[in-house]
Amino acid sequence: MKKATKRDVEAIRTLLLERYGEAVSELHYTNLYELIIAVALSAQCTDKRVNLITPALFKAYPNVQTLACADLESIKSLIQSCSFFNNKAKNLLAMAKRVVEVYGGEIPLDEEALITLPGVGQKTAHVVLIEYTGANVMAVDTHVFRVAHRLGLSQDESALKTEATLTKVFKTDLHRLHQGMVLFGRYICTAKNPKCESECFLQSYCKSKESFKAR
Repeated sequence: MKKATKRDVEAIRTLLLERYGEAVSELHYTNLYELIIAVALSAQCTDKRVNLITPALFKAYPNVQTLACADLESIKSLIQSCSFFNNKAKNLLAMAKRVVEVYGGEIPLDEEALITLPGVGQKTAHVVLIEYTGANVMAVDTHVFRVAHRLGLSQDESALKTEATLTKVFKTDLHRLHQGMVLFGRYICTAKNPKCESECFLQSYCKSKESFKAR
């Protein structure tokens, strides 16, 4: 598969920023506590599903202190329509306890500290930092991975390597480009039946219609 040229990269950047420069996450939240939970739940689950789940969860446990004291089975019952809800419930409880015990009830906004929280890997940490602080970091979910490969921006086999490549390729505006690639992949450059002819504004830069997945 052909790689995107430097000229291609700059054109893709420009077009993504023109279309999605002001885009934000489609997850519903009102504070950092709600954001980190929503992002953690969104792993291998749609934002739409997460937005249906979180209102009851946030009502039952409105802050990290109440969540840290929650009953595990109660958390499970509130998020049971989410993928991998058993494991996610355990991680949410453990995360809240660690925030209370180690960070005095304040969710850290430092990448290294965030990654120490149960259920928070590098991708989740980066999404939180992108959304809450506008940090110049990249996060690669299934949409970003697919878009990056179809446009020839990356040929890496893992999400983390793709993240490193995109960071090197784009350098700046990473938070906006991340949001743009997510929305572009979610609604136009879809895994099945991408809207190439009808809606794609990046069609001339496409290298493949294969449905790429991180290994």
